[in-house]
Amino acid sequence: ESGTGKELIAKALHYNSTRSQEPFIPINCGAIPAELLESELFGHEKGSFTGAVNQKVGSFELANGGTIFLDEITNLSYDIQISLLRVVQERKMRRVGGNKDISLDVRIIIASNEKLSDAAQTGKFREDLFHRFNEFTINIPPLRERKDDIMLFSAHFMAQANKLLNKTVQGFSPAVEAIFRNYGWPGNLREL
Repeated sequence: ESGTGKELIAKALHYNSTRSQEPFIPINCGAIPAELLESELFGHEKGSFTGAVNQKVGSFELANGGTIFLDEITNLSYDIQISLLRVVQERKMRRVGGNKDISLDVRIIIASNEKLSDAAQTGKFREDLFHRFNEFTINIPPLRERKDDIMLFSAHFMAQANKLLNKTVQGFSPAVEAIFRNYGWPGNLREL
């Protein structure tokens, strides 16, 4: 679900790995207009399309040696999925309008708020790309199913707020804790 902490987990995987000193590049595939996404991911060469007045290095190239996190991956168009499949299989990419392959060594972490296997079965997501990505799956339950985590996260956010606002709030009353534990948190961690 949205707001469960997918990017936080991706960052934790990156920063607790041998790639921790290399870039971590998060991309929300649903927040970038479809006509700009290919250039955002793979870059482009000067003059490759109207408005391409300079060469642009894409997110995959920026993440080389590190990790790229592709959130809301089911929003990728079929054409971009084909390009992504090439990146995964060949460990190479080509900028839009380019004629030179660029070798990549990038950990790819993907996330979706819908079940990727269902999207592959319905044709919304390429099945071959799904199988390439389906090496390890981490299911992140919504906060309402992780009642024990609510107060851990609450304490963490309180400590952040104390630091940011120069406050010294020490904790939560039992009544507030009960309200937090019994609330459904439809917005998950983002709402909390």
